[in-house]
This record gives sequence, C-alpha cells and structure tokens, in this order.
Amino acid sequence: MITMDAMDIVKANHIRSMVAQGNREDGRKANDFRNIFIKTGMMPNAEGSAQVQLGKTTVLAGVKLQIEEPMDDTPMQGNLMMQAELLPLASETYETGPPSADAIEFGRVVDRGIRHGKCIDMESLFIEEKKVWAVFVDLYVLNFDGNLFDAGTMAAMAALMNTKVPKVENGEAVRTERIQKLKIDNIVTSTTFAKIKDKIILDPSGDEEIAADCRLSIATDHEKVRSMQKGKSGGIFKNEIEEMLGVSFNKHEELKDILTKAQV
Repeated sequence: MITMDAMDIVKANHIRSMVAQGNREDGRKANDFRNIFIKTGMMPNAEGSAQVQLGKTTVLAGVKLQIEEPMDDTPMQGNLMMQAELLPLASETYETGPPSADAIEFGRVVDRGIRHGKCIDMESLFIEEKKVWAVFVDLYVLNFDGNLFDAGTMAAMAALMNTKVPKVENGEAVRTERIQKLKIDNIVTSTTFAKIKDKIILDPSGDEEIAADCRLSIATDHEKVRSMQKGKSGGIFKNEIEEMLGVSFNKHEELKDILTKAQV
C-alpha cells in the first residue's frame, strides 16, 4: 500500500492542481500511455520470458513448465499458476518477507485477466492420462513508478507468447529440446485509470497514483471485458466507467500490436 508522508502530500496537491487544469507532470494527454518497451527471451533457463518497461515501471516475467497431475475437475487440461514478487530494490516502500497484500493483489489481478480471457489453450497442455503441463508464471517488479497491473499483464502475456514447450520422453520433460510454441488462443491487455477529483487519466505514474481518489483496471480482448479491479476508496460514476471502457477497447489493438511485434 502506498503511504503518504509530508513530501507525498505536497506532490499530491501539485498533481491535483495540474490535472484539474488539464495538464500532467510529464506532458502526456489524459489518455496517453507512457513509452512501452518489451524485450523477450531474457531468461534462457525459462521456457519463456519477457521484460516490460512502462515509463520507469519495469516488470520481468518468467514462465516455467512442469509435468503434474491435472485438477480433478479438468482431467484433460493443464494448470496455470501465477505469483508476483515486489522486490525491495524496486521501491523504498517494498520490504522483504512474506508476500504483501499489494503483491497478492498484483498477481491475482494479472492472473484473472489472462485466465478469464482464456489466453492459453489449456487442453493443448494434456500429455497423457494423469499427466499435464502446469504453467507457472512468476512476476518480478524491478522498478516501480505506478501502474503495475498494465505492465504486469503485458509482461505475463509477452512471456507466455514467448514460451516454448519442452519435448516429453517416457513421461519426462527433456528441457534441452523445446519443440513447439505454447498455444495461445487469445491476447488480453490491461488499461488502468486514475480518477483525480473529476478528471480521469490513463496509465498513472507513481505520483499520480498517490494523488488519485480511486483507480480502475480493465482487462479486455478485442470484444469482451475479461476482468475489472477497483482500488482506493473514491467513487466512480456510470458514465465515467463507460468512458474508460471505450478507451480500454481502443487501446487494446495498440497494445496487442506492441506485444505481437515484440515476438519477432
């Protein structure tokens, strides 16, 4: 959780004043993302990996495949698990120890969008009776400057798109031979908005998140909303949600194109 000290209060008041006048500290328009850079294949020992830099926020995602038994209710499908770690080097507010509430929320929100978007063909992970691939996605925040959800969703999605499935011999994984790409059926992207008084801005920086009354993250594909997550205590009107949904769908194709080009 972001806490406010005296300097944060000064910054927040400055941000609120600027946004009220239609300005942002970094010169962006209300519905502009910061610069996005994606690099894939960052971790050679992982089945897939990607690093996303959204402004100064940096998230690294790694994918590992492991042979396990399927869930009892989905015997012909693989498993998906996602966890997140907020590394202390990423922010002065992050600490070592058990996962914080923020880390748990971060991992769950990214997981929900990708899971509900049915991005992975889970049946393609079936190997043989009582053996399936389990897909483990680990998210590491290397630097924090706001909007983890969008950066994390892009990192996880890019890493999954980069993933190659190892060969299986006699029921065991041969990790030196990665024979095929992980089958991706859908691409989900996330757009996070901050409401500061009566103004809505996309992709809030760390300082803008501190100044925000509330936050809304929307995961979409080309036709459906796959998940939503609200943060902070402020309220949002119906017409504001409709406005954010319109922007989210418009931005999806732009973000999808960036993800696709990163795989080349």
